[in-house]
Amino acid sequence: MIKEQLEKIRERADAFIAQADTEQALEEARIRFLGKKGELTGILRGMGALSAEERPAVGALANKIRENIEQVLAERKEALKSKGMELRLRAEKVDVTLPANGKKVGHLHPITQTRNRMVEIFTGMGFEIAEGPEVESAYYNFDALNAPADHPSRDETDTFYFSDDTLLRTQTSPVQIRSMIGRTPPIRMISPGRVYRCDVADATHSPMFHQCEGLVIDKNVTMGDLKGTLATFAKAMFGESTRVRFRPHNFPFTEPSAEVDVSCFVCGGKGCRVCKGEGWIEILGAGMVHPNVLRAGGIDPDVYSGFAFGMGIERVAMTSFGITDLRLMFDNDERFLEQF
Repeated sequence: MIKEQLEKIRERADAFIAQADTEQALEEARIRFLGKKGELTGILRGMGALSAEERPAVGALANKIRENIEQVLAERKEALKSKGMELRLRAEKVDVTLPANGKKVGHLHPITQTRNRMVEIFTGMGFEIAEGPEVESAYYNFDALNAPADHPSRDETDTFYFSDDTLLRTQTSPVQIRSMIGRTPPIRMISPGRVYRCDVADATHSPMFHQCEGLVIDKNVTMGDLKGTLATFAKAMFGESTRVRFRPHNFPFTEPSAEVDVSCFVCGGKGCRVCKGEGWIEILGAGMVHPNVLRAGGIDPDVYSGFAFGMGIERVAMTSFGITDLRLMFDNDERFLEQF
């Protein structure tokens, strides 16, 4: 009787396992037939009622059936894995004949391009790059640069103040003072960076913009050295045919001072829409370093002299690329930026 029950269990197990189409169903089959409360386990518990002569034969048959069920389970499990892998490969296959999804690659912003080019030109002339804090003291931003207390740039309508003595720098000139202190000339440096002024954003102004200022201090530095340096820069930046024009001006930190123009790179000085018919484009301010500024930097003006210059990087970019509205460079409009 028990032998017949064992054979029927094997038959049912084979049929049940064959119908299992998931690993979960396969586990349920194992528990049903081989678990602690499974059908085969229940039969084996009843072997105590058998005679001593019947037990070995029934035990051997039970073990054989257990091994058979375990083998069928293993084979079915492997078959399900193979089937699952085949389905995944079929679902995840890539059609290599389809066109690839193109990746959009960006490029440097026109301001960054211009800054990098300016740095490349000046470092090629032997200038080093110096940096300083954007949150600056009034001393370094104004006092050490010979700007009197009543200078318009010190007014709250022109400068972002945190307190009476702390502000967002209005120029990168404080870096020049910091570069002089504790150093013995010769000094040849540029200081590109962000600056801030209380300007309403329009076609030519922004409350935040970028400057690149330069400083050279040594013995016997002259205005001719300044002109030669800026002429070399202008030709490298705007083309070999570019000419430079100096116009008298007044800056508290230089004496004498000048506004510097370059010949229009579009019309060559004949007059056009870009230069507004003048043939020249104002590009920067420059001059010989004022003796008071040298003293503030700890340098003896009776021994050393120097020149300084400063220009807006946005203005140079607008001149180089023919951009007519400063705001376009801060709007993050890809239709505009991808042109450069």
